Amino acid sequence: MKDNAVVSYIKQVLKNMPNDWLNLTTHRLDIYEEKLAKTQFLDQFETLFRDDNSETSSLNILPTAYDYIRLGHPLSCILEWGIAKEQNEESENIISFSSKTTPVLAILRKNLLDNKKTQILYKDLLPPFFNEETIKNVYGYNFEVKKVKSITEVSDFDGSIIYISEEEIIGSFEINENIDFYVNLHGEIGSVLMVSGKDNERYISEIQHVRRRETIAMTPSNAIIALKSFVEKAPIEKTNSEVEKNKASVLDSIIDVTGTTGKPLVGSSGLSIQYAIMMGLIDDALENHKGKAIKFIVPTNCYGGTNDQARRVAACNDNVAVVDLEVDGDNDMVQSIDKVLNQIANQDAIPYIIAEIPTNPRVEVPDLLKLEKVLNKERKTASGAIAIDPVFILDQTFCPNVHFLGKGEVLSKGRAISYVSGSKFPSGGKCTAGYVVGNIKAEHLMNKIETHLLLCDNEATELQYEILAKQLPSMNERIKGAYKNTREFVNFINEKLPEAKINFVSEELAEHGFTPSVFSLDLPTKGNSTEEKEMYKRALNHKLINLMITEIPNESKYCVSYGQLKGVYWTIPATSTQGTTKEGDKDYIARVSLSANMDMEHHKKVFTDFVEKI
Repeated sequence: MKDNAVVSYIKQVLKNMPNDWLNLTTHRLDIYEEKLAKTQFLDQFETLFRDDNSETSSLNILPTAYDYIRLGHPLSCILEWGIAKEQNEESENIISFSSKTTPVLAILRKNLLDNKKTQILYKDLLPPFFNEETIKNVYGYNFEVKKVKSITEVSDFDGSIIYISEEEIIGSFEINENIDFYVNLHGEIGSVLMVSGKDNERYISEIQHVRRRETIAMTPSNAIIALKSFVEKAPIEKTNSEVEKNKASVLDSIIDVTGTTGKPLVGSSGLSIQYAIMMGLIDDALENHKGKAIKFIVPTNCYGGTNDQARRVAACNDNVAVVDLEVDGDNDMVQSIDKVLNQIANQDAIPYIIAEIPTNPRVEVPDLLKLEKVLNKERKTASGAIAIDPVFILDQTFCPNVHFLGKGEVLSKGRAISYVSGSKFPSGGKCTAGYVVGNIKAEHLMNKIETHLLLCDNEATELQYEILAKQLPSMNERIKGAYKNTREFVNFINEKLPEAKINFVSEELAEHGFTPSVFSLDLPTKGNSTEEKEMYKRALNHKLINLMITEIPNESKYCVSYGQLKGVYWTIPATSTQGTTKEGDKDYIARVSLSANMDMEHHKKVFTDFVEKI
């Protein structure tokens, strides 16, 4: 009876669900409590279920499900909740993935760190691109693989048992008490992992963290397909897509936008792409520089996902380490890179530099000619041998229109790779996909990166390719319009509140193509001590943001994204994008992102009201 009630309720929810559940890619911070992000949505959804309330108005005011759509969203949460009810499990024991490989890798990662054995059993097929040799040699994971004719063959094992099966119907699990983790593969829409037994619940947060940093949850569009299969107990519906046509269009657009000639790669998210880059470079280093230490050079205050992922990769490999890079404020990126590269050369190690240009959130651009010189300078090891040249990994999400890697460009002479979060300007905020390109000297590395993008089953989904095919052709025009609005708003703030400190590109840099539409705002402060001044400024940040999103709710959003199709996004990096950054490196300032489509006069009026009240 309970199962029937669950299925019946989910059917009603699917009929009445808010449109934003399917279309939003960024979290609603206006109804978001970070400490409760993993529980609050389902807690209140459960209350609606008990009250048999599936009204759209009630569903629309549910709090945020997780804090990023790639980690989880209302539809993936409801899918996991429904399966859990049917299996008599806690909802957190069910975890959906867009990838069919990564849930297995997540368990292997945990067991590597815990020094625990793993046995992978499968009945039909292993996930596509599951390469046992590469996973063992590059990722360092220890496991054995065995094919079984039936789940009844599974016997006790001194370690974890993962059971993989291809299933047509969502939520179908054959149960064997010896199995610790069930991974059901579901064609093109992804996979569902079930964690079995109390002893294995300690894996859940680690698995969710892998989903947060190295892949994404089952996408909203695919979660809808999964939910329909679940409630109807019917095979997953096959969709008619033009994925090859859309993919060709997307790759052509990326080549045109970046001025490169090699094959671009498109992943399910920016972090999916970044993970493929890191693992691809490690793979290349193991093959071509056996025994040498690998150093990932990472800005201390960069996007928290980048910082966290780099350290997570290093934690799994004794030969990999993260080296801090100071880039913002009083620190010059070029000088910092030169200093770090000299140190790494002296150690005869392999340098991989990850950097954002412009920097986030200070929106600073280094002297590019000096950067080019520093990156291509020949260095010597302590023994006098020629040191290994660096690979420059550029995150150019803020300025995806700038040609860094093409022939004759500033990053064309040395090995360089550039990647962009496609959830920003490329898609206008409509999907989470990301892409990467390499210059001519890095083309051999792109093959390795592709190997790991596919191994992790993190290529962009069919719908993501469709969205990018529609949005990429207009990207550069949207960038121009958004920059124009941002420059106008920055000039207005300078006029109305000249004592505020604004970090934005200069007119001169804009003439050279650096036309971001995001700036950071350091509001004026007061107080008798450094602590008082800091607390006053932080409170003022919130006052400004709250005023904007209250007075202009249809346009101003409390959101961390960028490159949106309309409106203005406001956030504080220290409490959003820098979530895992060390406290001393966080930026408690306002970050503002504008679009080409917004009511400029209304925003000016509200900002004027704010100034008059402080």
